[in-house]
Amino acid sequence: MSAAMFTLATRRCLRSAATSSAWLASAWRTTVPNRTISTTARRAADPWLLPNMPGHLEKTTSPPDAPAPEPLPRPGESVEKMRARLVYQSRKRGTLESDLLLSTFARDHLGSMSEEELREFDKLMDEPDWDIYYWATGKKAPPARWEGSRVLAQLAQHVKNEGKVVRRMPDLS
Repeated sequence: MSAAMFTLATRRCLRSAATSSAWLASAWRTTVPNRTISTTARRAADPWLLPNMPGHLEKTTSPPDAPAPEPLPRPGESVEKMRARLVYQSRKRGTLESDLLLSTFARDHLGSMSEEELREFDKLMDEPDWDIYYWATGKKAPPARWEGSRVLAQLAQHVKNEGKVVRRMPDLS
């Protein structure tokens, strides 16, 4: 095939492509009426706020005069049984953010905690999810009942992730 024939064939293809695309554009304009795609009302604000957004902080703030949650009585629970229960409770909180922070903290620290620290962690686990999350991340100051807590201080240190470790839910073992 000579260069002239190749050029002529290329021009014909381009011309036919331009003609067909012009036809498609005109056909599209005439067959599709102008209408809105969505039939739902447009919302002014996002109903699903992300953590650390000002609106989320306001919505998840517990009243300052709210009493401490009453823990369930567990008479005669052994330390090993309490440790196993706390591992489970730290994984199944209900929010992904709290689950990730508390389960990795439990994996790293529960094995070396004393019975007194385990009881303190158990009391902390009775608090609302978002309160624990914001106290641990430093977005909100903890109430007076948690001011001198060693466990909350350890959790806050764990949340800082100074080693820049990529975290994921620990395996069940």
